[in-house]
Amino acid sequence: MPRGIILKGIGGFYYVKTEKGIVECKARGKLRKDDVVPMAGDYVEVQLSQHDEAKGSIENIFPRTNSLIRPPVANVEQLIIVVAVCCPDPNLLLLDKFIIAAESKKLDIVICLNKIDLDKNDAYIDIYNAYLNAGYKVICTSTHTCQGIDELRGILKGKVTVFAGASGVGKSSLLNAVDSRFKLQTGEMSKKIERGKHTTRHVELLELEDGSYVVDTPGFSSFDLLDIKAKELDCLFKEFREYVSLCKFRGCSHTSEPGCAIIEAVNQKKICGSRYQNYLQFYNQLKNVKGWEK
Repeated sequence: MPRGIILKGIGGFYYVKTEKGIVECKARGKLRKDDVVPMAGDYVEVQLSQHDEAKGSIENIFPRTNSLIRPPVANVEQLIIVVAVCCPDPNLLLLDKFIIAAESKKLDIVICLNKIDLDKNDAYIDIYNAYLNAGYKVICTSTHTCQGIDELRGILKGKVTVFAGASGVGKSSLLNAVDSRFKLQTGEMSKKIERGKHTTRHVELLELEDGSYVVDTPGFSSFDLLDIKAKELDCLFKEFREYVSLCKFRGCSHTSEPGCAIIEAVNQKKICGSRYQNYLQFYNQLKNVKGWEK
C-alpha cells in the first residue's frame, strides 16, 4: 500500500500526499472504532480505490513523534511564533504561553518579530534582546521591505514547522513571502478594534520547493496549560534552568521563598522581569489545578 503524509483534513476527508499524487481519503472504520483521529502531519498507509486512484482510505497511522492539540497536527519539529511589533501590539503573555507549550513538547523554537517596518521608534529591540538573552533564536521580519525573509527560508529548510501566533500578526503574509506559490488569503486589519479577522479555517501542511513543510494554522489568542504541572513550570523557562539547583530550598516555587536563586537573578536583571511576572501568573493558575502537586 502507498505511504504518505496527511496534508489537511476537511469534513471527514483527508488529503494524503503519496508517490502517486494527492489522494482523497476517508479514515478506515477500524480507526474510528479505536478512537484514533487522523491529523495533519500523520504518516499513513493508504488503500487506493480500485475505480479511482485519486481516492482511497487510510488503513494505518504510523506512530507519532509528537502531537499538538491546538493546532491539531502531528510530527512537528519546530515552532515559529510570530509576534507583530505593531498593529496589533505585542502580547508577551501569549508569546510565553506558546513557548511553554513548545518546550513541553521539546520542539525547536524560533521567535519571529514581524512588521518591524511599522515600529518607527524601534521599540521591538527590547523584546528582541529579552528573548535572545533568554536563549531563544529571534528573527526580525517585514514583508514590505523583505527584511528577514531569506533568513526565515533557511530556518524552515528540511523541517516540519508550525507557524503560530494570534490573528493579525501576519503569518499568512510571511508564508506568501517565503513561497509566492502559496497565495494564502491575508486578513484585513479592523481599524476599529485593531484585531485580525480569521482567514485560515483549517490546519494545512504547505510544501516548500525543497520538500519541507510549514503548517498554517487558524489564528487564536488563548489555549489551556492544564496538562502542565505547576512544579514542572520552572524548567519550561529556559533561562531559569541554571538557577533552579541553586535555590536554598528543594522544591522552591520561586514565588516568595528566601534564598531563591531565580528571584535573586531577577533582582540582578539576569532574568527578564516581564518573563518572571508571566511565570508567576502561570504558576498561580496551575497550582489551583487539582492534582498539580503529583
